Amino acid sequence: MNQRVLITGASHGIGKAAAERFAKEGCTLILNCRQSVEELSALEFYLKKNYSVDCISLIGDVSSPDFVKEMFEKTMERFGGIDILINNAGISHIGLLGDMSNEEWHRVMGINLDSVFYCCREAIPYMLSKKSGSIVNVSSVWGNIGASMEVAYSASKGAVNSFTKALAKELAPSGITVNCIAPGLIETAMNSNLSVEDLNAFVEEIPLGRIGNANEIASAALFLSSPAAEYI
Repeated sequence: MNQRVLITGASHGIGKAAAERFAKEGCTLILNCRQSVEELSALEFYLKKNYSVDCISLIGDVSSPDFVKEMFEKTMERFGGIDILINNAGISHIGLLGDMSNEEWHRVMGINLDSVFYCCREAIPYMLSKKSGSIVNVSSVWGNIGASMEVAYSASKGAVNSFTKALAKELAPSGITVNCIAPGLIETAMNSNLSVEDLNAFVEEIPLGRIGNANEIASAALFLSSPAAEYI
């Protein structure tokens, strides 16, 4: 593909799998995470060594508009812009809504929703200048149907879904596609705290009889940002 791809939340899980999937296609990678510095550094080294791609790591909190602006400025200086934006950064919060603090609520919204706004706002001018580009937002099935004990998470992902639909209409006339992936249960660190009983209960509701893996979501992200999906 030979595209410039920026992936937030790239140090593990879906973001990490997406980074390797795009590296296999020869893409230039701009990888971001908030605190897993060693993991992201190891991933950058691995991708450069195994796929001979240009890759940089930018450490910072994408819920901060100042950091996001700085991240895109560095990307512009190094690569001249981006072609694909994968908004993958996200956190969960499990607990009763009545016990949730203001800070916890705003933290979930900041990372899961505000970061999508900040990153899209910075990416759009680059994409508009060449009348092409792809944005893929990683959401969750809970954004569609809601999850007990995860009200803030569900609300943030539901907002991402609506954000995606509206922005897709706004940017389509300029040749820019905006899509969203809303996975069900995926085998990632975010779900590692589930008990065997909980996992089995989830699996019973899944037609395929198993949970998904990060590589499957990464493949979907690759497809949605490829020429094969230019009408989606």
